[in-house]
Amino acid sequence: MLGTLREVQIPLLAAMLLGGSGAKAFRMLRAWQVEAALGPGILFPLRLRRPIAVGLCVTELALGVALVLTAGRDGAGLPATLARVSTAVLFLVAIGALVELRERRPGAGCGCFGDLSVTPVGARTIARAVVLALAAIAIIGQEPLRMPASAAAAGLRIGLLAAEFALIGALSPEIGEAMIRLGYSEPCEVRRISVERTLAALAHSAPWRRHAGLITSAAPADIWREGCWRFVLYTGEADGRPVDVVFAVYLRVRRPQIRVAVLEEVAGEVLTDPPGRPREAQDPPPPFPRPAAATGSLRRLPELDTSRLLPVPQPGASAGGDRHRASAAF
Repeated sequence: MLGTLREVQIPLLAAMLLGGSGAKAFRMLRAWQVEAALGPGILFPLRLRRPIAVGLCVTELALGVALVLTAGRDGAGLPATLARVSTAVLFLVAIGALVELRERRPGAGCGCFGDLSVTPVGARTIARAVVLALAAIAIIGQEPLRMPASAAAAGLRIGLLAAEFALIGALSPEIGEAMIRLGYSEPCEVRRISVERTLAALAHSAPWRRHAGLITSAAPADIWREGCWRFVLYTGEADGRPVDVVFAVYLRVRRPQIRVAVLEEVAGEVLTDPPGRPREAQDPPPPFPRPAAATGSLRRLPELDTSRLLPVPQPGASAGGDRHRASAAF
């Protein structure tokens, strides 16, 4: 029975390491910055947080893969010992880091599973790390895993693994956070979508490709948000007349709806079918700027305060009036 219990620790630890690494990587990619995936890393100076976050994510991934590859007969010996000892050291260090984080930053989450680990570190989170550390110590010197000899033996292993996952779940505040998020739909009016993600979605859209030939500016002249929509304004030219090309991007993470309007700059009229220039006489459409190069301050501004991004006041009209005119076109 004890030997069987030790055997199920290997898939348990591998699943926890791979799940934690994947959750951290997802949070970093979604937030467009490495520092967003930190837990105990906030205890370190700012210049060290990025390498610590990347190093922890890569270490968890490498150890999870190593536990899987060395579980059988082919990985027995020194490779399996190194992978299991390293895993035990990782969880022992995690215990100390969580205790320190609880004392110095009592309101911070552990960051173990990305966005789900926002609950302040408590006794349950530390107890989970202790259980995983004991499991990692127990598999040091464990014989290579073999297929169960009978259906009863397989059922015993599955039952033990399920029971231990239930124990880990009971010690995980992330379970409650996940259940809350499953039953909650965030209103689009308060949804936080970065300007960079909006520009990236616009760059791959059909409305951009259809109207890129009218655009003469290399970067947005103005960007602002109204409710569930973010507006991106470019200056352009249609049939020799200056125009404003305004894209309205719905604030949704995946496949946002995108609308476009072309306004004559002087008269303020909406051109439903802009004449443009003959195709052979047109210059190549300007390349869509990379999000970081759209404006020099996009990454330093709060997301909801985009009114200061490259304002372009028109003669005889205020920036607010231009925005109202552009928004009214939709």
